[in-house]
Amino acid sequence: MAEKRRRKRRIHPRFRRRTPPGAVPGTVVADPQAPRPVICALAYGPDDFAEHQINHPGQVRGLIGRWPVIWVCVEGLGDAATVAEIGEIFGLHALALEDVVNTHQRAKVDDYGDYLFLAARMVGLGERLETEQIGIFVGQNFVVSFEERPPSTLFDPIRERIRGSHGRVRQSGADYLAYCLLDAIVDGYFPVLDEYAERLESLDEQVVNGNTRQTMARIHDMRVDLLMLRRAVWPHREMINALIRDSHRLLSPETRIHLRDCLDHLVAIVELTETYREMGSDLREYSLSMVSTRLNEIMKVLTMIATTFMPLSFIAGLYGMNFNTARPGNMPELNWAFGYFFALGMMALVAGGMLLHFWRRGWLGPSLVGPSREHKTLVGTGPPQAADQDD
Repeated sequence: MAEKRRRKRRIHPRFRRRTPPGAVPGTVVADPQAPRPVICALAYGPDDFAEHQINHPGQVRGLIGRWPVIWVCVEGLGDAATVAEIGEIFGLHALALEDVVNTHQRAKVDDYGDYLFLAARMVGLGERLETEQIGIFVGQNFVVSFEERPPSTLFDPIRERIRGSHGRVRQSGADYLAYCLLDAIVDGYFPVLDEYAERLESLDEQVVNGNTRQTMARIHDMRVDLLMLRRAVWPHREMINALIRDSHRLLSPETRIHLRDCLDHLVAIVELTETYREMGSDLREYSLSMVSTRLNEIMKVLTMIATTFMPLSFIAGLYGMNFNTARPGNMPELNWAFGYFFALGMMALVAGGMLLHFWRRGWLGPSLVGPSREHKTLVGTGPPQAADQDD
């Protein structure tokens, strides 16, 4: 059992550093269990676009210099040679490529002069919260994105806008495309928060209805997920602030204006995350208080039953004693024809009097501490919907 508990405490392999201790800085070590890379390239300009499925990284070289903007999307980090070759084609620093395969990075931005490296975290929600790192390289006329796992549908709306020339992405440069990717990542947090709002409302109803045995475990899991969500989203504020504040030549003033809107969404996400974490804590305390209240109600009922039967037991024990009715001073009711009914009537009178006393004192009837019928919750107030920022 101790060995099993130790195994449960081990760090998940996805969050371990791949580079072995003492290795040369910039060593790219891929996860052997990660999926093989799937590469696609989307090259476009104001008038035309081309989409290619890349079977070998060397095919990307033929697109460089022929299009105003090239977007190379790599889904899957299971092959270190592929990551290294793409880095060589675009002249990416080895330390940045090392951060790509080490998927435990917090959101950040690194300036390498001719290009920027952005590390962000996407979130998804199944039974539990799932996070995925995405690394984005932004150059003068290229964007290279590395995702942990294929397939990813988060960026499909951006691809559709490029194919159909919707919005301004085809008329803008690589910096605007990088903004669109960041905006899609940030907007992906809102559906997750909506789902958590519904789950909190469901848990609140379960607590009110008395299903607290399994609800406590679910509340605990939700608070752990919300803490992970907060850790994932909080560094994005610093990253977006750095992009807005630092005057890098790759980012146009128009793109910085759009990044301000992305920052506003991040602030709303952080506030909602904190609000839901507080609601989870309040819900846990409320659940514990409901358990304590129900226990007190049960103890009150049992105490009143025991108190009511105490005088009845005394009367029954008194009349159950062995008396000699032939001698004076003993119970005359023992020889009376109605003595048995007299004893039962006295018991009923005593029990009724005690219950009447309990009722007048307010000890009987519905509890004054339990939930009211008009119980309402603010959990269902979902976050504001993110507007399309491509206008």
